[in-house]
Amino acid sequence: MDLSVTLALSSPTEHGEQLRRRQHSLSELTYARDEDATKLETTRARLLNVLKRHEDLKERLSRDSDKLIFERLQKEFEAARVAQTEEISIDDEQWNDGLLATIREKVHIEAERKAMVNLANVPTDSQFQSRTTYRIRNKVIYCLDGARIGIQYETFFAGEPCEIYHCVLESKSFLEKMTVTEHTLPFFLPIREVETEHLSSNAIRFIDHLEEILQSYIDRREQVRLIKELYGNQIGELFHSLPYTLIEFTLEDFECKVTVSIRYSDLILTLPSQARVLAWPLRSAKRISAADRRAQPVPSRLSYAESALKTLSLPEAYAEIVLELPRALKQMFYSQESD
Repeated sequence: MDLSVTLALSSPTEHGEQLRRRQHSLSELTYARDEDATKLETTRARLLNVLKRHEDLKERLSRDSDKLIFERLQKEFEAARVAQTEEISIDDEQWNDGLLATIREKVHIEAERKAMVNLANVPTDSQFQSRTTYRIRNKVIYCLDGARIGIQYETFFAGEPCEIYHCVLESKSFLEKMTVTEHTLPFFLPIREVETEHLSSNAIRFIDHLEEILQSYIDRREQVRLIKELYGNQIGELFHSLPYTLIEFTLEDFECKVTVSIRYSDLILTLPSQARVLAWPLRSAKRISAADRRAQPVPSRLSYAESALKTLSLPEAYAEIVLELPRALKQMFYSQESD
């Protein structure tokens, strides 16, 4: 028996009770939606507070002990550069385990010779007075005092130099494995994990992988800086993780709010592995009917924008998204109106 027959057979009292139950159910649904919206705003406010505290913590950590280490190592590396008698440029084929073994042997022999000089009046050897450094791509290998090897990483963006980072390796003897004793890498990059995974088994891989991680971090960071610089007046809220492996921002224009979220699954990536772009209709938009304004807005995915983010740099992708956005929204609204 269908609902219309049931209502016809029911008494006026029962009919009224059924209508009241329906109205109550609709009221509960409306209340649930309002409650969800309130919870969403509360969560958003909490997230903003956490992100602010995160930035404050990052600033404090970068301001104190890290800066002291950086200044001391910078002076030591600069002194090693001034004292160098020769810089040898090494290509990828020459940069191998044999060369690294030669450098390790040299720093240990030099450390032993200096120890002997301190114990007795041993004449200096011109062979050991020479200071050779090795340049491989954007890193320079220094022979430091105390049987240590110093790696200086130079980073760039769009051909312009950015930060310089240092990493110092040391071992008790030529035959023992090396360890990282000091470094100036950002604290949120996983140098200890990379050390555990690579340094004892493949030191070349360790040194090169750190270079990849640092340069990729700079690329992602500078891409975000550039869109803020070029399009800051068009961007609403912008959040990112410390290594810039998660980036989110919003655009509010064209009768909608566009939310962009991109993720990098690996620290050496400069293009996102995941991208999600949603267009949320605004309740005040002219195209939105009164009934739709009362309903919970349903977002639409902008596939063209997600493809642009995965294949172009962030500033290029942003320009592409904004250029195509009016056409995409017009098509989206037309499709919704047709439905």
